[in-house]
Amino acid sequence: MANHTKIGHTDIGSLPAQATMRNITLTADESLIEAARQRARIEHTTLNEQFRCWLAECARSPERTQQYAAVMAKLRGQLKVGRKLSRDEMNER
Repeated sequence: MANHTKIGHTDIGSLPAQATMRNITLTADESLIEAARQRARIEHTTLNEQFRCWLAECARSPERTQQYAAVMAKLRGQLKVGRKLSRDEMNER
């Protein structure tokens, strides 16, 4: 059974119901740590929670890249605009 975990306002995905948490030691510039803590307070969370969120996102990155590639491959050749687009038109957002 898995729990869906939310840290702050960010969904970090499913974790096993009995997920084992491990402590780690990180070294960073003191001013960066304090700035990150301040941001966490503003966002009503903690630096620890922010790190867990970042770690989950980092671990999911290859999966997201694969999902993107699969969607793009599926769409390739299926969308037609009726004419060749200019460089500016292709880069419009």
